[in-house]
Amino acid sequence: MGYQYVVLGAGRQGVALGYDLAANCEADAVILSDIESGRAQRGVERIASLLDSKNCRLEARQCDAADDDQTRELIIGADVVLSATPYRLNVALTDLAVEAGASFCDLGGNTDIVRAQLDRHDRAVAAGVSITPDCGLAPGLGNILAAYGIEQMDEPAEAHVRCGGLPTRPVGPLGYKMLFHFQGLINEYSGFGEFLREGEPTLIPALTELEQIEFPDSIGKCEAAVTSGGTSTCAASFNGKVLTYDYKTVRYPGHFAVIRALFELGCFEERVELAGGETLKPKAVLRSLMEDRLAFPDVRDLVVLRATVSGKHAGRPQTLQFDLFDQHDEATGFTAMERMTAYPTTLVAHMQARKLIEPGARPLETALPLKQYMAEAPRHGINIAVKRF
Repeated sequence: MGYQYVVLGAGRQGVALGYDLAANCEADAVILSDIESGRAQRGVERIASLLDSKNCRLEARQCDAADDDQTRELIIGADVVLSATPYRLNVALTDLAVEAGASFCDLGGNTDIVRAQLDRHDRAVAAGVSITPDCGLAPGLGNILAAYGIEQMDEPAEAHVRCGGLPTRPVGPLGYKMLFHFQGLINEYSGFGEFLREGEPTLIPALTELEQIEFPDSIGKCEAAVTSGGTSTCAASFNGKVLTYDYKTVRYPGHFAVIRALFELGCFEERVELAGGETLKPKAVLRSLMEDRLAFPDVRDLVVLRATVSGKHAGRPQTLQFDLFDQHDEATGFTAMERMTAYPTTLVAHMQARKLIEPGARPLETALPLKQYMAEAPRHGINIAVKRF
């Protein structure tokens, strides 16, 4: 017997979610929904064109995920609901999933939203469902790899996660192309990273602590800086287990200097009042410019992820390094960012459907059977190289 999955949102990651659910997650039915019915239908048609199997029913539905009544009707009978909507909707969607008796996971991206979802723990336990936020790439897979590394050591001390979605070569004024929603990108570049430093929870401002990092020749030298949201709830989950836990976003050299300058000029502010009294709305203008000028449709993308855990094992110093490198998939047309955001999430959803995750609302890094997740990851195209030294 297979499972019924409902995907809310038929954008880039939503369609990739639907594809992997249908291909690899024992699905009887995958319902792909969107506020625009045409977008959902195009997503279903694309998924169907990529799959030979006729064992899974694919259905496109119109649904405004911000409308409780529409969403409530849509998710009746679902085993798992997956959100690929803006993160601001995820608390209300969590409540609706619990009400419907369905497990829930999402792509996440905002830790305050995640904490509100985790407050639903008792209700989820009573309903016999699991709530697992922040399941995408970063936050998501990066923290899973770090958690697995911590689990493998007798005395873990430090965990560092570095991750980036990049064009295959530096392009444009930022050395970057837009790979996901503008607001999600700006959310990462704002606020603070929630880290552990010397065993103490510490807030580090975004876009600071620039460091150099090098990957294999095909990528080469990059830079990494603090961004918000990447650690999700890990600083709290691993407080007392490790002394250091941090996350930085990877870009090509020079990117963060330009981004910091744009912030200092006020380009990311909703409204700016000039000395002469004139009011501007720079953020809206910058969004349009970035989405237009940084699209680079002919330039493929890649994803790099490195999680490093150091400490002692069997009385000896040890470091575990997990490396993931993914590229645009020419066979399916899914970008590396779509794949590596969606597929880690569908693996969580499949575990939820099989009741491998206990009922309740728990942080991703403490909820999963990590060894089994790592064993099943390659079947979803998540290929991780492990080094010990």
